[in-house]
Amino acid sequence: MRLDGKVALVAGASSGIGRACAAALAEAGAHVVAAARSADKLNALVAEMTAAGHTATALMLDAADIPATEALIAEHGPFDILVNSAGVAKHSPAVETTEADFDLVSDLNFKGAYFMTRAVASGLAAAGKPGSLINISSQMAQVGGIDRAVYSATKHAVEGFTKSMAIEWGPAGIRVNTICPTFILTALTKPTFDNPERRAWIEDKILLGRVGEVEDIMGAVQFLASDASALITGSALMVDGGWTAA
Repeated sequence: MRLDGKVALVAGASSGIGRACAAALAEAGAHVVAAARSADKLNALVAEMTAAGHTATALMLDAADIPATEALIAEHGPFDILVNSAGVAKHSPAVETTEADFDLVSDLNFKGAYFMTRAVASGLAAAGKPGSLINISSQMAQVGGIDRAVYSATKHAVEGFTKSMAIEWGPAGIRVNTICPTFILTALTKPTFDNPERRAWIEDKILLGRVGEVEDIMGAVQFLASDASALITGSALMVDGGWTAA
C-alpha cells in the first residue's frame, strides 16, 4: 500500500478525520498537499509532518468556494489522490431546519464535494493519468439518523455522484470511492458524545462495542488510495463497526 511518488490533495486536513488522512498518506510515502481554511492549523500540521520526515505543503482552500477551488486545483495539480474530508453538520429536527442551515450544509458537503472531485478528475484526465479519488462520506449515507435529515441527505447525494463519476471515468483509470465512518470522536462530534442519551444510542448501534477513533480511518484511506484497491471503484467502504449491518 505504498504511495511513493504520488501527490495527494487532502481537503479538510486541518483537524479530525482529514488530519488523520493526511498523516496516513504521508506515512505511506505520498507528498501531501494539506488544504483547509485555517492557515495556523495547516502550518502546524505541515511542520509536524515535515519533522517526522514526510513531505507536505499547505494550501489555503475553501471547498464551498467553487471557482477558487477549481482554480487552485488547476494551478497546483494534477493530483494522483484526492481525499475530500471537508464537511459541516447542523443537526436539528427536520421541522426546525432553516433554509440557511440547509444551504450551508449542502453547499459544502454535496456541491463542494461534487465540483472538487470533478476538478481533480479533470486534471488527471487532461494529463492522461490514472488516480484515486476518495470522498469521506458517512454511515448516514446508507441509513437515517436522529436530527440528521439534511446531513444524511447530503451524504446520500455524495454516494450517488460517486457511482456515476466512477462509471464516467473508469475507462481513464480514475477510481472514485467513498469511506463511510460511524461516529468518530473528534472536536466536531464531541457535543454529540457529551450528550449521555445520544452516546448510549451510538454505543448500542455499534456492534463492535466502541466508538470510532480517527486512527480507524487511516488504514482505510491508505488502502483506497493505493494499488491494493486497484479494482475497486464506485464503492463505499463502511468503517462503521457494524452499524449498517444491523
